Amino acid sequence: MEPKTKQEDGSKGIIDKSDTICIIGAGPAGLTMARSLCAKGIPFVVFEKHKDVGGIWDIQNPGSPMYESAHFISSKYLSNYFDYQMPSDYPDYPSNRQILMYHRKFAKDFNLYPYIHFETTIKEITQSGEKWIVKTTANESYLFQGIVCATGITWSPNQPKLKGEESFSGQILHSLHYKSPNLFKGKRVLIVGAGNSGCDIACDAGANAEQAYISVRRGYHFIPKHILGKPADVFGDGAHFIPNWISQLVFGKLLKFLVGDLTKLGLPAPDHKIFETHPIINDQLIHNLRHGDVIAKPDIEFLEGDSVVFKDGTKEKIDLIILATGYNWSIPYMEKKYFEWKNGRPDLYLTLFNRNFENLYALGYMETDGGAYKMFDEMANLIASYIEAKNNHHPSALQFAKLIQNDRPLLNGNIHYLNSGRHSVYVNQVAYKQYRSKIQKKMGWPELKVGQFKRLETSDSSSSFQTLVSGGSK
Repeated sequence: MEPKTKQEDGSKGIIDKSDTICIIGAGPAGLTMARSLCAKGIPFVVFEKHKDVGGIWDIQNPGSPMYESAHFISSKYLSNYFDYQMPSDYPDYPSNRQILMYHRKFAKDFNLYPYIHFETTIKEITQSGEKWIVKTTANESYLFQGIVCATGITWSPNQPKLKGEESFSGQILHSLHYKSPNLFKGKRVLIVGAGNSGCDIACDAGANAEQAYISVRRGYHFIPKHILGKPADVFGDGAHFIPNWISQLVFGKLLKFLVGDLTKLGLPAPDHKIFETHPIINDQLIHNLRHGDVIAKPDIEFLEGDSVVFKDGTKEKIDLIILATGYNWSIPYMEKKYFEWKNGRPDLYLTLFNRNFENLYALGYMETDGGAYKMFDEMANLIASYIEAKNNHHPSALQFAKLIQNDRPLLNGNIHYLNSGRHSVYVNQVAYKQYRSKIQKKMGWPELKVGQFKRLETSDSSSSFQTLVSGGSK
């Protein structure tokens, strides 16, 4: 471990950190990577462009896609970091503010703040032999042993061009720039896209706009947030031993019983089986559609003056269009040559290890079918174990290096995900865990164990959450 020091001065040339791992980003992935390296005694520093930890969960973080009404789509019971529960007084689905406090408590309790350089943006990272030169916008240059990219996947908006938008008299915004439902007051609003954020924002519009619409190009399966009184992910968690094709069959029939025929509400019928796309965890939109506060429309044909014409020939006067059309993945501080991009996603071994460049890792560049943070912990432990094995010249390091080059496992759990860029790096959590665990056991690298991070906790960790809530920072 290597906390930052006041004596570091980039004006005198390259700062030698050649035995140290550089983590880019102090969001969820960066924090769990930091804790994992800290536990193994591997020197590291973290660079964060914002003034505090939390990544996308800090609505004040420039470029964050967060909005005031955002909540977790997975429950607190299965979404926590390993061996670090969310507070018992949190609701089943915590708000964005509660999740932000949870991350800050995590960073404080495990004494990660001293290792983080805040308000430091990375200008460029380039290879130097098997090491890496990191340049910041403060004109500092560092030489690091390795790089962990942990800057996330929801910062660069995918904003498609709409036919006729030049003549449209209303306003067009990507959902990245949506923050408050006050934006909708007195307006006729169209949300484009029915992902989880699009559905949330449509519900905000339904409660605040003069009239709200949602344009849906394809059908989706909607999963209620609670099933038989339990959070949906908790309800399904006990069925991992059942083959996925049986789960698809049974759960698909259960949803038809619980949710009904959504084509009666104007939504298109799904053209795929349940779980073959990222699930839509939302029952509030269905409530709004049934009450007419939101009206479902098909894909857009073109814009015309103050109106939108849809592919079914209908036309609606619209003041504001919100494009909930997702994000382009990017690692802007590194040239594209350092990652092999396929379908707009980096091709990485187990979504973590660069196949072509030594000591270059990424954490968080994948999507999955459940809570990610515990999975991030297991992934970070795998990265840290490999780094430790290399530092100790252990034979397993060479074994694993061969796997990085040649091993290409299927991690879909025999679910046929849709053929789209988004699903090209989509992993089934159970399949991923089983395969990762098998490889880790083969290498002789230990799994995470309850209590192993306890020694890292600060002496005042029990009171840190209350300190943060009452306005303390670090």
